[in-house]
Amino acid sequence: MAIVKPFKGVRPPKEFVERVESRPYDVLDSEEARAEAGDNEMSLYHIIKPEIDFEPGTSEYDPRVYEQAARNFKKFQEKGWLVQDKDDHYYIYAQTMNGKTQYGLVVAAFVDDYMNGVIKKHELTRRDKEEDRMKHVRVNDANIEPVFFAYPDNATLDALIRKYAATEPVYDFIAPVDGFRHQFWIISDAADMQTVTDAFAAMPCLYIADGHHRSAAAALVGAEKQRQNPNHKGDEEYNYFMAVCFQASQLTILDYNRVVRDLNGLTPEQLLAAIGKNFDVEDMGTDIYKPQRLHEFSLYLEGHWYRLTAHPGTFDENDPIGVLDVDISSRLILDEVLGIKDLRGSNRIDFVGGLRGLGELKRRVDNGEMKLALALYPVSMQQIMDIADSGKIMPPKATWFEPKLRSGLVIHKLS
Repeated sequence: MAIVKPFKGVRPPKEFVERVESRPYDVLDSEEARAEAGDNEMSLYHIIKPEIDFEPGTSEYDPRVYEQAARNFKKFQEKGWLVQDKDDHYYIYAQTMNGKTQYGLVVAAFVDDYMNGVIKKHELTRRDKEEDRMKHVRVNDANIEPVFFAYPDNATLDALIRKYAATEPVYDFIAPVDGFRHQFWIISDAADMQTVTDAFAAMPCLYIADGHHRSAAAALVGAEKQRQNPNHKGDEEYNYFMAVCFQASQLTILDYNRVVRDLNGLTPEQLLAAIGKNFDVEDMGTDIYKPQRLHEFSLYLEGHWYRLTAHPGTFDENDPIGVLDVDISSRLILDEVLGIKDLRGSNRIDFVGGLRGLGELKRRVDNGEMKLALALYPVSMQQIMDIADSGKIMPPKATWFEPKLRSGLVIHKLS
């Protein structure tokens, strides 16, 4: 069973929300955050990217930066830019992208569920990135930004969410950077809150969709506080961390593509011949060609787009990892043909995800920066859940979720 509970959210008053809200800390660099914040002293970037308060070039890992985050979080509350709700609530957060809306329930998830595997992961985490986020959680004594979970479709929760969605939201705005609509409701009715708690209690597990480092950091700090408290009882707020939970079928995963700097000493003709050992190779001409189905790839080389279709027998339908297109392309093209064996460490490869589209792949090859581009069909949420259920880990750079959660709509204090 998955244990969740309502919490007293720390939120901006309605008139301030569009000045406070921001993109997540990890989708932009320090200078982009500095530019987006501009002269807006209410921007959440002063808490989640507080290096912008120092001279350009200041490391985001400088001890002063973490201390500044805590000072700014305190200042935001003192000035009334962030105000804590008096009662426990669940919240509903809706995002609309390209006419499609997905509804998430904002909950306090149970630390022990992360530790014992009820909250399932599908990516490796790096200890240095975990420690960075742990420092941020510790110094603020709060989960400033939520993590992003998925849960199997649930008719009871769907009906409850749609009941609230028919009412006027507390927040309703178009974010200037992504152009997407963001809406927010408060669940305050005791019976409705119990419905949410009971529905999650009937679920065998939850799945981390995005934010593996934030999830690990939040849970590890909670476990740390459990050990450090000699009077620990189990009902303290630090036993929980903030998550936005979406029905799996509503989520949109975009393709996460690859661009490569060289052909590993091969001519274009030799490259295509080598790829042809494991794929049907068809020249699709000069117009952008996007893969249409699983096990179909798109290769851009010297101004032409090629459709690559994996031969039967080159992947195992019963292996949740081996059946992934990201694994097929990594094994049979990037490794076997191009000699790229370490996707995380090689400087010969880069990754293009999200909304940039195949036009960005074409641009980076046409300008001479890269020699070829490889586009993949997106991973499905079902594939992610199958891998998490199997206890295996996905290859790197496999998923790109859109839209990203906006930060600053609600914050969870640990005490």
